[in-house]
Amino acid sequence: MIRTSRIRNFRNETAEKFLILVLSIVVPSLAWGQHKPESAPKAPAKSASHSAPSHSASQTHSSTPSHTTTPGHTATTSHTTTPSHTTTPSHTTTQGRTNTATRPNTATGHTTTTSRPNTGNNNAGARSNAAGRPNAGANRSATSASRGSVSNHTPPGRTVSLRGGGTASVRPNGSVRSIDRNGMHIQTGIHGNTRVVSVHNNVTVVNTGAHGGYVQRAYVSRGGVNFVSRTYVSGGVVRVGVYRSYGWGGHAYYGWRPGFYFHPGFYGWGYHPWGAPVYWGVGAWGWGGAPWWGFYGGWWNPYPYYASPAFWLTDYLVAQSLQSAYAARSEANADAMAADAEASGGGGGGGVDAGPAASNGVALTPEVKEAIAEEVKAQLAAQQAEAPAGASNGPAPAAAPAPSDASAQAPPPALDPAQRTFVVDSDVTVVANGQECGLTAGDVVTRLTDTPDADNTVNASVSATKKGDCPSGQTVAVKVDDLQEMYNHFQETLQNGMGELAKKQGTGGMPKAPDTGTSPSDVPPPPPDNTAAQALQNQQQQANQTEAQVKQETAAAPSGGGAQ
Repeated sequence: MIRTSRIRNFRNETAEKFLILVLSIVVPSLAWGQHKPESAPKAPAKSASHSAPSHSASQTHSSTPSHTTTPGHTATTSHTTTPSHTTTPSHTTTQGRTNTATRPNTATGHTTTTSRPNTGNNNAGARSNAAGRPNAGANRSATSASRGSVSNHTPPGRTVSLRGGGTASVRPNGSVRSIDRNGMHIQTGIHGNTRVVSVHNNVTVVNTGAHGGYVQRAYVSRGGVNFVSRTYVSGGVVRVGVYRSYGWGGHAYYGWRPGFYFHPGFYGWGYHPWGAPVYWGVGAWGWGGAPWWGFYGGWWNPYPYYASPAFWLTDYLVAQSLQSAYAARSEANADAMAADAEASGGGGGGGVDAGPAASNGVALTPEVKEAIAEEVKAQLAAQQAEAPAGASNGPAPAAAPAPSDASAQAPPPALDPAQRTFVVDSDVTVVANGQECGLTAGDVVTRLTDTPDADNTVNASVSATKKGDCPSGQTVAVKVDDLQEMYNHFQETLQNGMGELAKKQGTGGMPKAPDTGTSPSDVPPPPPDNTAAQALQNQQQQANQTEAQVKQETAAAPSGGGAQ
């Protein structure tokens, strides 16, 4: 018995010692695990946590400036904000990705909302075109406005069905916004400008009233790409232009194509710096004493000097646009005076001013001018790449090559992700949150979204504006057709400016340029359409009659028509 008791005591002591040994090892390990350093790596979050409420409600993710995409922003491990917001591979932003307001992310249950800003620069590393066009990068934003969608693209009003067919859109104040009747579309802008478009037998006639208009016809095809010709008639002056056709999203667009190119060296000279600044005052420009210059002098200031031709061309472009804006205002004022005189029995305008009211709008900022200058450089580089090589004293150079793509099914330049800055070329009516406002020549907008909606509009921010136009900084819905015409006018005006540079280089302290010779395009303009002037006149007469009839009908129609 004694021996058995000793064995039992030995076993108990051994078990107690073993238990103490185990506890001495396990307990510290558990304590260390509960208090491990914060720098220890965390386990990756499961994809299901990406759609958890704690993620969507996080203010730092959806609204704070720190989450806004910037030119230097790419998703890295430092992008993780909270344990529930660990970035998953499907949410990682790379340089090749373009974030638009409507593009969903592939992470489970997560879609990028329209409140997330998009600067247009987040894919700058991937942006370039076949022509080697340089990217303007950070200067293309020119605005801090939200890239979110406009809440309502449809302006207020009602739709009236017309007797004999057709419809009219009427504004709340009773004025007619648009008319569609017998194949004719009549659009009246917020500033009273009217645009008439009709298509018959594949011939398009576009009338802008006092500004004239053009007749567009099919022209030639090169490499599967179709070109049209436009014969413009304005103030008795006739000119012809060639435009490339683009088919995109079921809509037809037309891009201006030069009838000739300068030799490549001249384009390169245009966007490279001069060795010394060039002082070119108002006297050298010839603007002194011009009515438009006095009217817009407080809104826009030319550069004090020019470091390169691109900045000289920027002021040339702005000046040309403001001259057009002044002419449009003068014509509108003349129309108002005529209407007032008619209403008063021919007694004269009386209290109507002889000229437009003075402008005191927000000045064109250096940042916006810089964005225009960057676009000038980009266009010059693209034209240089397209221009055929050759010397003015050598054999005739080969014509410029046809477009490289064999199909017209390509987005128009107005939707090019690298093209953001647009200078308004004529009166345009846009929509912001269901309200209409106007833009006039010389205003500047920055396109925010790249994909047109069902109304063929994209979002843009008003970067620079004049008195009476849309407020600066406003996000608006603008027609892609209008943006494309702004782009066309920009290119054409730029080529005219290059022509002026060719005349003035080597004078007034401006350095002498290299070869300023020209080469023909492979699609030279055709002769003018001799029927264009008569076609525009006939269309305008028909439009006047239609407008008069529709005004009577809409005035008598009940106000409960369908909203447009």
